[in-house]
Amino acid sequence: METAPLPVITSPQLAALGHVRHAFFTRQGGASAGIYASLNGGQGSSDDPALVQENRARMVAALGVAGPLVSVYQVHSPNVATVREPWERGTAPKADAMVTDRPGIALGITTADCGPVLFADREAGIIGAAHAGWRGAVDGVLAATVEAMVQLGAARARIIAAIGPVIRQPSYEVGPDFVARVAAAQAGSERYFIASAGDRVRFDLPGFIRDRLADAGVGTIEDLGLDTYADDTRFFSYRRTTHRGEPDYGRLISAIALVR
Repeated sequence: METAPLPVITSPQLAALGHVRHAFFTRQGGASAGIYASLNGGQGSSDDPALVQENRARMVAALGVAGPLVSVYQVHSPNVATVREPWERGTAPKADAMVTDRPGIALGITTADCGPVLFADREAGIIGAAHAGWRGAVDGVLAATVEAMVQLGAARARIIAAIGPVIRQPSYEVGPDFVARVAAAQAGSERYFIASAGDRVRFDLPGFIRDRLADAGVGTIEDLGLDTYADDTRFFSYRRTTHRGEPDYGRLISAIALVR
């Protein structure tokens, strides 16, 4: 039985590049049900593993690549894996970003409020994907991804970075401890917070990500402006799930691949 084409979100900047395929997949068009409905790509979720694999296979087909969807074991770190070939199931390295210069391998990162960032230097034929939650962004995962691309031959000024669906400031209320941790790591961090109720404030994660990309020398930065928390129809959200008291949540996939 044929399935309908997956609804995908793309970056105009990345879409204009030859030999690069990418997608910020939504939660729509998959095989999962219930709280995972329907395109859950999270291998670490409690969803039926067979359904997750079916969902990920649909994503690979939508990208139009022959190779597998490669993911890392995400741990909110600054670690970057250079992908030369797909790793065996169950042996994914602990990292929160990947880079490659090998055609046919789709780099896929999972998010459910954290910031997915896809990178490409078309001229050098080098791509990357990063999972940038606040902790990874503060600890330097974006700069590390850019540096790993440079080590493969990319030029910072040629790199395009696109920020996909991420929790936005109106939806991201945090407390004093959070503010203190960010302030301790990043000078001038007060510009990323606005007042909320009591001692609570709201954090601008995508703004923080944009500035870290700029600090890393990225030539073109595109933010798609999408809020995972506010858009239940299209996106999974860890924070929304927590507020609802649900036992688990689906994961979105953002992926990029080189094609010949």
